[in-house]
Amino acid sequence: MLVAGIHRTGGDVQLIDVPDPRPLAGDEVLIQVRAAGVGNWDEIARTGGWDVGRRPPIALGVEAAGMVTAVGSMVTDWAPGDEVMTHPLPLRDQGTWAPRLIAPAASLAHKPPGVSWQVAAVFPVPALTAAQVLDEALGVGPGDRLLVNGAGGVTGRLLVSLGSLRGAEVIATAGPGSRATVAALGARHVIDYHEHDWPDRVLAITGGSGVAVAVNAAPDGAGDAIRAVRDGGRLATITSDPPAQNRGITVSNVYVTSDGGQLDGLGRLLAAGQLEISVAMSYELLDAADALAAAVSGRAGGAVALTL
Repeated sequence: MLVAGIHRTGGDVQLIDVPDPRPLAGDEVLIQVRAAGVGNWDEIARTGGWDVGRRPPIALGVEAAGMVTAVGSMVTDWAPGDEVMTHPLPLRDQGTWAPRLIAPAASLAHKPPGVSWQVAAVFPVPALTAAQVLDEALGVGPGDRLLVNGAGGVTGRLLVSLGSLRGAEVIATAGPGSRATVAALGARHVIDYHEHDWPDRVLAITGGSGVAVAVNAAPDGAGDAIRAVRDGGRLATITSDPPAQNRGITVSNVYVTSDGGQLDGLGRLLAAGQLEISVAMSYELLDAADALAAAVSGRAGGAVALTL
């Protein structure tokens, strides 16, 4: 089976030949992949910074959408022909940049009707990340003042939308080109993160006290974000840069985990138009290296997908 992946940790992304999928375990399904997501997290996996459960040679990719073609003996909730999306970690066999994917049934969610394969493929990782940060790490609720630092990115926009749905008053940082979009998603205040004193702007908005909860989605941005958090507040970062705890602030370093049930609920919000995600660039499997470069550089301006 030809897949897009690496022969060794840190190696170049290229088409490689790997064994066909093995027989299914009882709790697994086989998926014909129609599209897969590409994110900067795939670069972390490529270079060995994220243990996805398998070693090279391997297909990269940790999110996908496709059609179930076979199910294991213990699987009762899914059947051949079902359209699904998944974040299937830890990987049981190959990654998602492959024509066929073995995934644990517990990682599956229904592909929302009317949503394209590409959109369904790029949704799982950022959506699960946003939900797990807000609901589990931060416990965001109605009336909370929530700071989203880096709201212009794919995950950042979902954080703004979900935070607004949870009833929080969202203060966001984003670049000038993303300001209108972030405001339309529910942010009450949008501050240009290029301003070196932007945490002081947040303090001014909050009357000097700071926000109760904050999430950092900007690389190396957590150290700035914590300045805008009130004493005894909570900060979560998804960019592996947790600052030292001070002023009684609880700091969390969040990594996404697979959860099919949670993803299914988020998919219903996507289908209802309460969450949005756009595919800015789409590539063929042969061009996976270019897709990854676009995702890492941020020049895509939105999510990046592979079509199969």
